[in-house]
Amino acid sequence: MKGSAFSPAHITGFFKAELDDTKKPEFQGSLGAGFSIERGVTTTVNVEYSEFTDFKIKVSGYQPDNTQVSEFVIKEFLKNFDGNYFVNVYHDIKIPVGYGLGCSAAVALSLSYALNAAFGAKFSKEQLGTIAHNAEVICKTGLGDVLASYHGGFEIRTKCGAPGIGQLKKIPTETYSAIMICFSPISTKQFLKERLASINGLGGKMVNKLVQSRDINQFHEFSIEFADYVNIITPKMKTVIEDLKSHGIKSGVALFGETIFMLVPESMEEKTAKILEKYPDGIIIRSKIDDIGARLVS
Repeated sequence: MKGSAFSPAHITGFFKAELDDTKKPEFQGSLGAGFSIERGVTTTVNVEYSEFTDFKIKVSGYQPDNTQVSEFVIKEFLKNFDGNYFVNVYHDIKIPVGYGLGCSAAVALSLSYALNAAFGAKFSKEQLGTIAHNAEVICKTGLGDVLASYHGGFEIRTKCGAPGIGQLKKIPTETYSAIMICFSPISTKQFLKERLASINGLGGKMVNKLVQSRDINQFHEFSIEFADYVNIITPKMKTVIEDLKSHGIKSGVALFGETIFMLVPESMEEKTAKILEKYPDGIIIRSKIDDIGARLVS
């Protein structure tokens, strides 16, 4: 029994966390704004009947620090089945891990979809999204990326929670390309632990304003303001941001990672990439916006 699925990576420009230990994880998460890209994680699952239940996880491409999110999703999914199974999981990760590209959400979501297909189960997409979202919240690897990657596109998350509970508004970006330069990773878990209380007021105001304006330039501006407020813009990032600005190119900062992003018209893509090539220690990623979201692949 086999299943394969893809989830796009997702970049958050700013956010407001909504966490409450008295609520189930599917009712927690974040508001915010960001976009999904055509690069991400493809997961293939092979399932066999076995004398005892176990699993094995292999990863190609960029390597994660651990497999806790995958393990959580597998265990949660297997609670719904009697009998013993051996589950082989293969993640192909096409985005750097820990750089603010929503890798753990893409891992969880693609795995949930692939497991459903491999078992021939009949869980709805929303149920599968909930398993992935809960994995992120409980493992403390993210808050809103699953909801965003589930839907795809450039989105403003207006209500927190798992797919089916959380809500968002999409803004069309057909004529835009996404370009990112990644320098160093940042621990999401550590960031959430240390700085959450100080940033929620600003993030909430930004969500409300962007819902009204639906302006991509304002999204960039808010992201820089947010990153500056929480003091995560390094000297190197500041140099790149100012360089881009001097050429008339607005940028934002991915949360959480030493990563700068730009949503630019296609006519500006080559000019933007050429500027970033001056910084050889960064990983440059060029992609279209993924407007589809997580899905099965053949």
